[in-house]
Amino acid sequence: MENKTHYRKVFKSDHLGVADLEDFIEEKKGLIFTISHVKQEINIAVAGKKGNFNIAYFVEKIKPLVLNATNSRALRMMTNSVFVEDWKNLKIELFIEKNIRFGRDIVDGVRIKTLAKTFISDENARSILSESKTLFDLKNNWEKLTKEERNLPTILALKETLKTTLK
Repeated sequence: MENKTHYRKVFKSDHLGVADLEDFIEEKKGLIFTISHVKQEINIAVAGKKGNFNIAYFVEKIKPLVLNATNSRALRMMTNSVFVEDWKNLKIELFIEKNIRFGRDIVDGVRIKTLAKTFISDENARSILSESKTLFDLKNNWEKLTKEERNLPTILALKETLKTTLK
């Protein structure tokens, strides 16, 4: 296969865009990533324009994604929260949507496709573990948690605390 360069690559971008996803697709890499956190960035430059933006940062070594209204709505629905601080530890799949109206132009855009059981709920895991009255209960309740929930630092700390206080 011939090695070609997308015309948009010459326009330096610090944020994830269609050209980046096209490169991943060309290299046969998956488009599933984990959002580590989302942060509101105030008065920063995106695509040459200064403004306020919600920016998603990833666990994987890829550029951050500027969240437009459509992608912000997807994250809100995934987490059942309107607060960007709650939009963390989310496994998402990105895809390229064709023919999006952007002002007067028709463009391609990066979109978030939600995956089943993507939100790692610290609250859910805390609730389950807090029901433990004995070490036996703790062991059984621990098994109810997902692998992702078991790996959350706050949940690991709670488990250790309960182990020392329960009989």
